[in-house]
Amino acid sequence: MKHLIIFCSVIFLCACTQNNEMQGKKQVEQNWTHYIRTSGHGVNPATIERTIQDAQDTYLFGIEVDNDPPGRYDSFLDPTAKLEALKLLSQRVHEINNYAFDYIAGLECITANADKTEHTFFKDHPDWVQRDINDRPAVFGGGTAFWIREGDEDVWISPYAPEWREHYMEQVRKIAETGIDGIYVDIPYWMTHFRGWGDTWASFDTYTVAAFKEKTGLDAKKDLKLGDFTDANFRKWVDFRITTLTDFMADIRKNAVSVNPDIKVFAEIYPGIDDAAVRVGTDVYQLYEVVDVVAHEYSGGGGNAASKNPLSWFTRMTGMYTFRAFAEGKASLMLSYSWDENNKVGPADPIKNLMLSNLMAGTNCWDARGHVMSGSNDIETRKVVYKWIADNEKTFYLPRSPINPIGVYFSPKTRDYFVREFIKSYEGIMDLLLQAHIEFQVVTPRTLGEFAGKVLILPDVKCISDEEVALIESYIDNGNGLVVTEETGKYDETGLARPINPIQKLLNINNPMQQSMSNSGELSMIYYPECPGKAYTESCQRDFNEAAWKGSYDNVDFYALNNSFVSALESTFNYQSSIKVDASPFVSSQIAAVNGNPYVFLANFKGLKRDEVTQQIPEENISITFPNKENAKIYYLPYLGEKIELNGQVTGDQVVCNLPAVEKGGVVWME
Repeated sequence: MKHLIIFCSVIFLCACTQNNEMQGKKQVEQNWTHYIRTSGHGVNPATIERTIQDAQDTYLFGIEVDNDPPGRYDSFLDPTAKLEALKLLSQRVHEINNYAFDYIAGLECITANADKTEHTFFKDHPDWVQRDINDRPAVFGGGTAFWIREGDEDVWISPYAPEWREHYMEQVRKIAETGIDGIYVDIPYWMTHFRGWGDTWASFDTYTVAAFKEKTGLDAKKDLKLGDFTDANFRKWVDFRITTLTDFMADIRKNAVSVNPDIKVFAEIYPGIDDAAVRVGTDVYQLYEVVDVVAHEYSGGGGNAASKNPLSWFTRMTGMYTFRAFAEGKASLMLSYSWDENNKVGPADPIKNLMLSNLMAGTNCWDARGHVMSGSNDIETRKVVYKWIADNEKTFYLPRSPINPIGVYFSPKTRDYFVREFIKSYEGIMDLLLQAHIEFQVVTPRTLGEFAGKVLILPDVKCISDEEVALIESYIDNGNGLVVTEETGKYDETGLARPINPIQKLLNINNPMQQSMSNSGELSMIYYPECPGKAYTESCQRDFNEAAWKGSYDNVDFYALNNSFVSALESTFNYQSSIKVDASPFVSSQIAAVNGNPYVFLANFKGLKRDEVTQQIPEENISITFPNKENAKIYYLPYLGEKIELNGQVTGDQVVCNLPAVEKGGVVWME
């Protein structure tokens, strides 16, 4: 028995046109970064031709090179040789009509052989280094991380150290002058990610403490309860740390484009949408506003591709769809890992599965060996996959626009201050919609005013500003519906509890302990005192993987919860999906418009098992129902295969097509 999805009765062209017009107002013009498929390389005059050959042989587009003048103390002092190498590399890359971007460290600098060197970064500039609240400097030696060799000194620098920052930005300008197409800034973090530093909430160096004092009037060493989110002053510290690193990246871009207006600035980060963003101080939501590309060192659900179970794949899909919403038309590059030598399975299928998930989410691919940025776990697989991507790149990387979506609200401030409750609710709702094959759109504070869908879900969005309340009120005044859960609206955007919950007041919720539903004509809403997203997350954690391994889901709790939630949407809001996808919940789907045509992006995770099974159980008998359009054709592009035309059966104003067995995934569209 397949999952029941509501049939179409809206007119597709009207919905598509409306949403395309809305999206077009904010859509960023596409540039070369949207088509990146890359791997890492060193760069010096002796290796340039080898890099060019690798790019041509393995179908790379947008070549990462590791040059890093400011991240090594010798070249921080004198970058001349590295800058000359970048000039030569840039010229050669452009001769083959390609692009390249240069890796540099953000707030890290390594002195080689520091144990044998009189001058090191820390010996010369101890006041520039980040420190914990007890004044312990962020200085590390070999073995602290895999990239730090024995005898080396690794330091993490305060972005407020004025002399360092001035010199760093000078080097950014010099790199941009070489003609390189992009500058890739690696993990601009506060030092909280090495062992023993996780709970420090650094940095408490003199420069940073002074900057916080100037901004807030507070003494960071005395006026905060570190780690206590009930403390308003600590929440100010959290905000300050995030704003500082966002401004740092904005400053890098400002300096780079001042000498090279076409250059693109990348920020590499590992935090996804959870608490790591708050701890290290790098928030992808804010970063997308100030850089051209975010490179996500993101696993999603934990582990590499070879070690993922089906539910972890859905967590990864939710993360990537959220990144794409944050990006608002900019590119999202995935520095994710497929396999390493500890895995008990071969590397080829993990690479294919990793790239499959990227493509179906519309993110860009990076092939790497193990847990580094360069090489490959299987170069022949890279060639196959990257060539196929090159042949079909517009299918995956042209802008995707909503048709008739259910909105799911991502609240950065709720994530900042109430991360555990919010992420459990948010991911649960997203997993539910992905597995029910309901069209979704991730909505954020930046896009709330433009959201054109008829239903918006607020999954335990505890923190809401007055501006957000006004936009939500306008949204429901226009006849749209809300799904509200738990303590949505209890706090303002600073994390301060409100005397009266404005969302509950707006929806006339008199008893917050009791579920309520309304479709009075004046107000359409569902209020859940306990979030169905949390319940769905917990149910999936118990049962989803086992069901996916068996390929059976009847009489399983998560499936019953899924059906119940979809039925509530149908009965309360008379919601009807523009496109019907009839498939098992082990297939992830995204419905969107591309060039005005309806597309369905499918990824099959059925049967995958951590370090045991990397080839999916094929999904049989998927059917897709489109609105019928005269003289339209329906096509199916199987992942790593060739496009075929499908025969559709017309039934009234609908046309139904049946897919051949879907092994890993594919794309279906009508044109």
